[in-house]
Amino acid sequence: MFSPIKIIINRGSGKNHNADHLKIELVGLFAAYKLKAEIFIAESGDEIFEFTEKAVQSDAEIIVAGGGDGTISAVAGKLVGTKKTLGILPFGTLNNFSKDLKIPQDLPEAVRVIAENHTKEIDVGEVNGRIFINNSSIGLYPHIVKYRETQQEKLGRGKWSAAFWAALKILRQHPFVTVKLKNSSGEKITKTPFVFVGNGEYAMDFFNIGRRERIDNGILSVYFLHKSGRRGLFALVLRLVFGRLRQAKDFEAIDVGEITIQTKKKQILVAFDGEVETMKSPLCYRVHPLALRVIVPQADN
Repeated sequence: MFSPIKIIINRGSGKNHNADHLKIELVGLFAAYKLKAEIFIAESGDEIFEFTEKAVQSDAEIIVAGGGDGTISAVAGKLVGTKKTLGILPFGTLNNFSKDLKIPQDLPEAVRVIAENHTKEIDVGEVNGRIFINNSSIGLYPHIVKYRETQQEKLGRGKWSAAFWAALKILRQHPFVTVKLKNSSGEKITKTPFVFVGNGEYAMDFFNIGRRERIDNGILSVYFLHKSGRRGLFALVLRLVFGRLRQAKDFEAIDVGEITIQTKKKQILVAFDGEVETMKSPLCYRVHPLALRVIVPQADN
């Protein structure tokens, strides 16, 4: 491998590394494997996209995203359909994507995985032209994220504290949404507190929720709850804790390649990999099988 590795790091990622120290450390870690690393520190989402676009146009074979799931998703979205390979340095709070790919959360070990350059192809999801690597949802979650961000900006609360108060407020308000779900099997109309669309099948028990065994089976997993009201949500949480969520009569899960979700409102809040955006209805979801090449530990191949 002769071309430099391009590394794009989000300064605002959950671990809040000192940028100058991190650059020096990363250059040294990659140099130990006789690899040259060119490092770009992004101060905003716009800079992440800007640096990624330039990296895609370069002769670099590997483009590394350093940050949380939102940062990795932003970089990955630009790599879909190219011959570039995605490397991952998990600097976020949850790092769900890297954990699903069994990537070490320790920095030197994550660099070692990139240096070994064992790759696999995985699926990505898309909704109305927006790529996502983990999941997308409407209803409760995007409203919670939006209010959490307001709490952080206006009141200076930490992420977890802000998320707690945001969840309490949104659950009291009940932002239920009436949706029409349409796929190749037919269509249905239901009122639900959420529709969750996963890139691959998600575990539905409390101790593994948010985990996926694989991201290369060419499906989107769609989850939603029919029953409205506090009792329905409370029952949902109880079944989640006891690992019996899929047995709930008001909970439904379907696997699809494509699905359209239409709402009464012309615009709706949509979450993608932890980020939130207002989009026009209908929402047209589809999976792109094996569209992203990513570096993973050798044992995962």
